[in-house]
Amino acid sequence: MAKKVLVIDDEPEMLSLVKYTLEHGGFEVHTCDNGRHAWDEIAKVKPDVLVLDVMLPGIDGYSLQLKIAAEPTTKDLPIVVLTALEPSKTLFQKFPQVVGFMTKPFKTEELLKTVQDACSKVPG
Repeated sequence: MAKKVLVIDDEPEMLSLVKYTLEHGGFEVHTCDNGRHAWDEIAKVKPDVLVLDVMLPGIDGYSLQLKIAAEPTTKDLPIVVLTALEPSKTLFQKFPQVVGFMTKPFKTEELLKTVQDACSKVPG
């Protein structure tokens, strides 16, 4: 069964590129385009891996990460941060579930490898 990935990014072109890349890598991909709806999507999709942008409308990626880390049902969810904000890397390093950090623009092969590596950290 394909691993489920939820991609949260507010740029339609980025969502399309990430979805296309990961689907061709064999993943079941779901998308969400803002922080306000992200929590509901996480609960609905129950992803194996989350690909998270930092700058989002509604709730930013860092605030979302804080909520994910605090919730028992999501605290072990592997997260790949995908952002144009290289300096935000230090903010996310303290979270054990952030297993990858990539900056935009990115190489699609690197994204696929990072998400595959994140999946290897999923229990079961």
